[in-house]
Order: sequence, then C-alpha cells, then structure tokens
Amino acid sequence: MMEILLDPTMLSDFLSTSLRLSIPIVFAALGGVLSERAGVYNIGLEGMMLAGAFGAAVGTFFTGEPFFGVISGMFAGALTAVVLAILAVSLGVNQIVAGIAINMFSIGVTAFLSRIVFSGQANTMTLPGYKAFAIPGLVAIPVIGPVLFQQDALVYLMYATVLLLFYLMFYTPWGLNIRAVGENPRAADTAGVRVNMVRYICVLGSGALAGLGGCYLVLSHVFLFSEHMSAGKGFIALAAIILGRWNPVGALFACLLFGLFDALQLRLQFANPEVPYQAFVILPYVVSILALVGLIGKPRPPGAVGLPYRREGK
Repeated sequence: MMEILLDPTMLSDFLSTSLRLSIPIVFAALGGVLSERAGVYNIGLEGMMLAGAFGAAVGTFFTGEPFFGVISGMFAGALTAVVLAILAVSLGVNQIVAGIAINMFSIGVTAFLSRIVFSGQANTMTLPGYKAFAIPGLVAIPVIGPVLFQQDALVYLMYATVLLLFYLMFYTPWGLNIRAVGENPRAADTAGVRVNMVRYICVLGSGALAGLGGCYLVLSHVFLFSEHMSAGKGFIALAAIILGRWNPVGALFACLLFGLFDALQLRLQFANPEVPYQAFVILPYVVSILALVGLIGKPRPPGAVGLPYRREGK
C-alpha cells in the first residue's frame, strides 16, 4: 500500500478505481436521501438499482444507443418505485416490509425476463456504453485531475446531480416542502402542502436515481447485464444515507469512503492470491457496519420517516 501512496500515477489510478466503484452507490444513496427526507424509507434501493440495470440493458440492446439505455433504466427504476409509493404512501403498508418485497421481486423478475429478452445470452454479450473522456485543462491537475476529470458522462452527471439535489433540498421552496413533509407532515398539510403528492414525487425520483446507479453498472462498468449484478450495493447506499446524515453531500463522501475500501480489497486480492478472496470482499461491508456502529445515537433521521400520513376528516 505504501508504494501506491508514494507513486502519484499509482495513487491516481487507485483513486480513480475508488471513484468508479462508488458511483452506483452514490446514485442510490441520493435517491434514498430524497425519499427519506420526504418521510418514506426506501429499503428497496437494491431492487430499484437492479431494475435500472435491466432497463438500461434492454434499452441499449434494442436501440444500440446508451442514451436510450439510460432513459429506459431510469424509467424502470421509477416504475419499481411506483409499487413502493402505492404500498407505503397510499395504503400505509409497513415501509420496510414493502422495500424488502420490492428487492425480492426485482431479483426474481429481472432474472426471469433477462433469459427471455436476451435468449440466455445476457452474461456473454457486450453492450455499447460510455467511455471516459478528459476535460481539457482540469485533467492536468496533479493526482486529482485524472481522478475527477477523466471519467465518462455518467460520472459527470453524478457531480451535477449531487449539487442540484443539495441546492433543491436546502435552498428552494420545494426543498423546504420536502423537509417539512418528512419532519412534520401534519404541520406541512396545515400550511397547504400536499403531503402525499410530495411523497409520491420523491419516491419516484428516488427510484429513478437508483435506476441511474444500475445504468452505470451496465453502461460504464461491465457493459452487460447479469443476474443480481447490484450485489448488495443498494444496502451499502442505505448505510451511506445514515452516515451522510440525510444530506446529499454527506452521502457522497460516505459512498466515496466505501468505494475506497472496495478498491482496496481488490488490490489486496491481487497482492495476496493465497488468501481466499472472500476474506477481502467483505471489507466494504465491514467498514459500513463499523461506521454505523461508531455513529450510534448521533444521527437523527427525519422525524416522520417511516410513518404513513392520513388527513383528519373535517
């Protein structure tokens, strides 16, 4: 590890790998922040990410254009989120149970449909996707230039999404409504905010963002679709939401931390081939658990998250 820290080129490559590994988690975590700030737990981020990956593969497979893959992936994630919105917002079903059901449903239905749509060749075909390109001038910054400014279009979209969501959440009237609905929906309703409509929009936006995480896996990472390719990243995103204190920028840095340890475990695998690789694969998950344990009692979630809202009759 010391040779990486002492060699600027190796350090830049390591940090670039860390960033790329964190991108799908960032998109999912941003979706979770949006949903939970509005008062709806989104345990279904894993399933929405997987649905987005499948949608991206289908859209790109039939059109040959990754742009349409992104659109169909976001649509698939949002469509999955509709189920959560109906169950949690309209019917008042326990939000954690609903999210777990969505995860299980997505794992099964994407595996089934991929065998039909791709004729069993999903794991072997190569899809067109996004390639890295440099931003002139900025890429020349030592060490961090190639890390931040020699990436593909979805990474740059992630930068913009974090800033946009942060601005929306804390500097606009719409963001104030979202936070009010998540903290005290009855007071927000009294002030004229349509609580359930805000929650619906946020849950659907959450699904679209998680779907973008799945799009990145297919169109920028592996260029194919495989069953259960989200591989627990949605659950790490849930930890990142808490670690980031329900703040888009905080969630970003939490995801970067997990990406850093994911890249580290890959390096450790190559450096120690005699050790079973499973011993290193668990590293990001162990870090997420330790990070949460270290914050017990400190983070405070939105006051009404997980609680369905029903208007009192007049």
